[in-house]
Amino acid sequence: MTDERIKHITMPKWGLSMTTGKVMAWLVNEGDEVSKGDEIVDVETDKIAGSVESPVDGTIRRLIGETHEDLPVGATLALVAGVDVTDAELDTLVEEIRAAIAAGTIEAEAGPVPATTTIAGHRISYETLGPQDGTEPAVVLVHGYGGDKASWLFVEEPLSDGRRVVALDLPGHGESDKDVSGVTLDSMADVVLGLVAELGIARAHLVGHSLGGAVVAAAARRDPSRVASLTLLAPAGASEGVDTEYLRGFAAAESRRTLKPLVQRLFADPAAVTRQIVEDLLRYKRLDGVPTALQAMLGILLQDDDSPAIDLREILSGLDVPVRVVWGSEDRILPRPGTDLPWPTKVVPAGHMVHLERPLDVVAAVQEQTG
Repeated sequence: MTDERIKHITMPKWGLSMTTGKVMAWLVNEGDEVSKGDEIVDVETDKIAGSVESPVDGTIRRLIGETHEDLPVGATLALVAGVDVTDAELDTLVEEIRAAIAAGTIEAEAGPVPATTTIAGHRISYETLGPQDGTEPAVVLVHGYGGDKASWLFVEEPLSDGRRVVALDLPGHGESDKDVSGVTLDSMADVVLGLVAELGIARAHLVGHSLGGAVVAAAARRDPSRVASLTLLAPAGASEGVDTEYLRGFAAAESRRTLKPLVQRLFADPAAVTRQIVEDLLRYKRLDGVPTALQAMLGILLQDDDSPAIDLREILSGLDVPVRVVWGSEDRILPRPGTDLPWPTKVVPAGHMVHLERPLDVVAAVQEQTG
């Protein structure tokens, strides 16, 4: 039977393909007091490394995963319990957990549910997590240029606690169709609004990164009645400068040698770019239609003289929707504006991929919007 006095911190499921994670470094010791959201342990998957946060307040009584040990999704990493739980009880539970891991009988919680639909003539791939029939406004996550819905893997799960979360692939990206002829910022905004409507979501908290930030802003401009708030992560159209060498280089890169140094610019720590990240991007870029789609998308981001083609201030001018911005202090792709932005802005130690490097800060910013 489940002992309600003991809370389990388990290996999360970061993305549909994750089955195991490697314990890289413990950030706490047995006996430490932790709060909900505190980082407990660094974990590495075949795609990316991240930190597991505590889902509860309490005292760490047992650390179960060994450093460099591979554990299945759903396996208990640590136990949190009060002084009313004896050491003998905990030791017995640890033995049971170890036996289940060895027997391969760990059952992981369900991850995001993938689906496809057709919106405005585009086949759109998306995934949902959390309660599907909630009355609260859902959270909708929109990635940036060259990204996909998998980039939200660290923030989907904590945001889905009691709330529906939807992440989609924009046209030309991920598993959505690659025909972007005639696609504009407004038409991508209509795809987001169309998906919201199709899923029966009356109002949504829209979260957008980079190009996705401009897309969700345009969605709010087109139909503010459907938008509860905007959380913009390094949004396109707000920065005075743009790393055009990165944008044009990413669109043109055809090999690991040319792509890896470009992708490293996305992160404050270039070591965060694993071989798997580069391989996945190359695999995507080699799909039929992707090179043409990426080149076409550049026309949404850049004018002919390489100046920004989007003016976020103009899009949001006079709009009565709560806006919050999160920006990485070391963003080299869209450097943080030197002048104050007209919206509350949180600067965190990260590069352009702030939701991968500082997911807790992003989660907190969205939760401030969602109440």
